[in-house]
Amino acid sequence: MKADFDPVTLATPIFILTIILEIVLARLGKARANYEWKDTAVSLGMGLGSTIAGVITGGLVFAASLWAYEHRLFTVPFTAVWAWVVLFLLEDVTYYWFHRLSHERRFWWAAHVNHHSSQHYNLSTALRQTWTGGVAGTWLLWLPLAFLGFSPAMIAIQKGISLVYQYWIHTETIRRMPRWFEAVFNTPSHHRVHHARNPRYLDRNYAGILIVWDRMFGTFQPELDEEPCRYGIVRNLGSFNILRVAFHEWVGIAKDVARQPRHALGWLFGPPGWSPDGSRETSAMLKAEWTKGQGTPAAEPQGAREAA
Repeated sequence: MKADFDPVTLATPIFILTIILEIVLARLGKARANYEWKDTAVSLGMGLGSTIAGVITGGLVFAASLWAYEHRLFTVPFTAVWAWVVLFLLEDVTYYWFHRLSHERRFWWAAHVNHHSSQHYNLSTALRQTWTGGVAGTWLLWLPLAFLGFSPAMIAIQKGISLVYQYWIHTETIRRMPRWFEAVFNTPSHHRVHHARNPRYLDRNYAGILIVWDRMFGTFQPELDEEPCRYGIVRNLGSFNILRVAFHEWVGIAKDVARQPRHALGWLFGPPGWSPDGSRETSAMLKAEWTKGQGTPAAEPQGAREAA
């Protein structure tokens, strides 16, 4: 594997072709997929904007990764099979915690919420990526891998592989994979739960490639046939304005901080939906209310998810 290998660039033509194929098959009644042209256009535009934003912030990320690698504890060989196996596991669990943080703290949710803003779930949704992730600094979570001795090129390649893997799970066409596969890997079924706004499903299934992290850390929720997923965010935007999709939560944070600056830390780093007087609802509150309605004891909160 070459150091300049870029999985995402290589896979981009496949992304476009499979989106077109899913649309055609859905029109012919051969696939389960709902597409709305304005929604799809926003997703594609967000993907393009994310690529541009990545180029803008890429120099900083690479410089920081290179600095960390120059101060590494070990030197991990690029060509060793064991090194790629270890990197796969470490990068995947890093992604899990990045993804969980991006749902449980409002500052990082502001950079991630656009990915969840579509009320449709199809392959184009996978391309609805952030424009502000680099500014939010979540890339810092991957620096320890460079400190350990994995080169920036290795880390970038594995992150790309993870991103490409996660593309195909954004579909309703595939209902279930074989049981052994569902037990170990992230699948369309597991990820539909993650994109759902049903109280039962909020803040679950953060996995990148391996669903085992959710099973280990108590955030796994299977998709239930008796409760179909409703997609979007708790308060849907009702808009196809791409700038609103990209920045609405940042604007919401700015307004909240300007109105009550003494609660700035809460507005920034509390769970999405946090308010000093409890007048807004976090996902933990929504889950507790839903659980109470089911007549069962409330479960331990696992984070929050709510739009501005």
